[in-house]
Amino acid sequence: MTLPVRIGLHVSIASSLASAADAAHELGADTLQIFSSSPRMWRGVMPANGEVQAFALARKLHDLHPLVIHDNYLINLPASDDVVRARSIMAFHGEVQRAVALSADYLVAHPGSWREQTVESAIARFADSLEQATANLDTSGVTLLLECTAGQGHALGHRLEELAELELAARGRTPLTIGYCLDTCHLYAAGYDVATEEGLERVLEEADRVIGLDRAPVIHMNDSKTPFGSRRDRHANIGHGSIGEAAFGRMLRNPKLAGKAFILETPDEDDGQARDVNTLRRLAAG
Repeated sequence: MTLPVRIGLHVSIASSLASAADAAHELGADTLQIFSSSPRMWRGVMPANGEVQAFALARKLHDLHPLVIHDNYLINLPASDDVVRARSIMAFHGEVQRAVALSADYLVAHPGSWREQTVESAIARFADSLEQATANLDTSGVTLLLECTAGQGHALGHRLEELAELELAARGRTPLTIGYCLDTCHLYAAGYDVATEEGLERVLEEADRVIGLDRAPVIHMNDSKTPFGSRRDRHANIGHGSIGEAAFGRMLRNPKLAGKAFILETPDEDDGQARDVNTLRRLAAG
C-alpha cells in the first residue's frame, strides 16, 4: 500500500495561529511548519489558551498534520560565548514548552556553530546545553529533529556523521526523542548529490546507514540558488535552482521516502510558494 504524500510549507503566524493554518490549507498544503514565536527575538511568548484551541480546531478542520515547529534562528546551544549559550538554553526551553502547548509533532533545530572551538568540543557542549534546556520538562508528543546544514561558516551538521554524533552525545540526557530533518538545499550545498538519479540513491543509502531514514520524518524541499558543494545556504523555488524540478519528482516518488512530510521553505515573492505546492503535487503524481 502506497502511503499518502503530505506536502506543506512554512507559513507565518503574524496574523494568528489559526490564520496560519487557514493559509496553509488555502495554498493546497496538508502539513505545515511555523515559528512558535518571533525567530529573531530571544524571549518568546506562550500563546493564550484561546489561540491554542483555535489553532487546533483549524488544523483538525483542514486535516493538517504533522505540525512542525522550527526553532529560533538565534539559538546556538554549543556557543562558546557563555552569554549566548545561556540565552540559547533559556530560549530553547521556551521552544519546547510552546511545542508541547501547541501539540506539535516535531521541533526542528539547527545544531549550531562550533566557532572558536573544535567540532568535538562543540558537540559535547551541545549535549550539555540540551540537557540543561530540557531538564524536568514535559516533552509529551514532541520529537526533536536535528537539521542537516549547508556547512556555511562554522555550522555543525553539514555531514551526516556529525548529526549522528550529536544525537549520540545527547542520548539519555534529555527527555526529548531525537530524530533528523533533511533539507534538500543543505544536502546539495554540502556535497550530497540529490540532483541526479544515481546521486539520490547514493545519498539515501548513506543516510539510511548513518542516521536511519526511518528517523528522518521531515524533508525540507528547497531548490538551491548556488551550485553543488557551494557550502552556502540559499533557497530557490522548485525548478528555479541548481537541483532542478525533475530531482524533486524523483524524491517524492522514491519508496524510501514514503510517508515523509515534505515541507517547502522557498521564497514567496510573486506567489512562489503557491506555485511550488502545485509543482510538488504534480511531480508526486508523476
